[in-house]
Amino acid sequence: GFWRRKSPYYKESHHHFRAAMRDFVDKEIRPRAIKDDEDGVYPSQELSEIMGRAGIICCLVAVDPKAQAYIHKLGLTLPGGLPPEEFDIFHSLIFSEEFRRTGTYGLGDGLIGGTAIGLPVILKFGSDELCDRIVPDVLLGKKRCALAISEPYAGSDVAQIKTHGILSADGSHYSVSGVKKWITGGMFAEFFSTLVSTKQGMTMMVVERSANAETFSTKQILTSYSKAAGTSYVEYDGATVPRQNIIGKEGNGFYYAMANFNTERWGMVCAGNRMSRLMVEECFRWAMSRKIFGKRLIDQPVIRYKLANMVAEVESVHSMLEDLTFQMSVSSPKEIDQVLAGPIALLKYKQTRVAQLCADNACQIFGGRALTRSGLGVLVEKFQRSQKMQAILGGSEEILADLAIRQAMKAAKGDARLSRL
Repeated sequence: GFWRRKSPYYKESHHHFRAAMRDFVDKEIRPRAIKDDEDGVYPSQELSEIMGRAGIICCLVAVDPKAQAYIHKLGLTLPGGLPPEEFDIFHSLIFSEEFRRTGTYGLGDGLIGGTAIGLPVILKFGSDELCDRIVPDVLLGKKRCALAISEPYAGSDVAQIKTHGILSADGSHYSVSGVKKWITGGMFAEFFSTLVSTKQGMTMMVVERSANAETFSTKQILTSYSKAAGTSYVEYDGATVPRQNIIGKEGNGFYYAMANFNTERWGMVCAGNRMSRLMVEECFRWAMSRKIFGKRLIDQPVIRYKLANMVAEVESVHSMLEDLTFQMSVSSPKEIDQVLAGPIALLKYKQTRVAQLCADNACQIFGGRALTRSGLGVLVEKFQRSQKMQAILGGSEEILADLAIRQAMKAAKGDARLSRL
């Protein structure tokens, strides 16, 4: 908000980084964003490589020291000339906020969504050999990633997945069969970080599209947001996966998926709340200019109440987000998994509830324009049509709220007693 003139969280590098990100988005993405999102145009290979050369894709993983080494090796620089070693989780927060200012949820997911959740698990748990084959091309924007976990029969209940892998007689590769659904960016991804059931247990592995032309396919799923996201239904029909493509240890895939969920959910909060804030901005501008019954909308008490309601909720989410981001910045991965999984889940639940409120209020403030896929209310229409996806992707609201309380119950260790005078 405009009132946050001083903050303990941001240094000069954060302000330079925000300015550079805003400049890139305004020049390279914003001019065609609304039209491409509405038309369902897949992000072009040319734009992907422009983002790669500008260090934009690097920002998705630059907090990882392993990624920083690749950034140096490839001779890339981050926006604002930021040295990779100085990139922290608050730069990541800024990155998400600036990227989502366009208000085009589907196009934004098409540009970075799949790689944002599919690449970190490879970097964090994959072998050096696997990373050397995949990471450079992805950071340069030449190829893209997707995360393939959800199935028609297993959404939030990840343990129920049915996609299975059978190890070959000579132990050299797995033959993978099954289906995955709602896979962001799947229509144009080359590398699929896929959770597979094996004899050793749940195993995460990279399935390569180009190596399985006859045994791997993707189909577009039309959802409530743009086709530009490349949301897909993925079919594996005996796809060959070399054992070198196993991410980490066989049988540890469920843990890797859960660890990946924490940063994924945090990133969804960053992006989701920025889009809610965009609704506040759009509504405020509209209320200041629109006249009805001889007055500006802003002069009507009921409109000011709706705006105050939206602002109070968005700012409360942002304040908890910054607090939680700081806790993550001073915590080890193990501490994040053990201590912060609950608060992250709770914040995502809160953020998606706030998004629902903002969508409802924005529709009432814009009236018929909020239902029109063009003109002055186009961003409100996109938001009210697609914001509900935030409440389901990455874990449904009910599952996350329950997770938060179950984590609190664990922390109580059975020593919760009523106070007595």
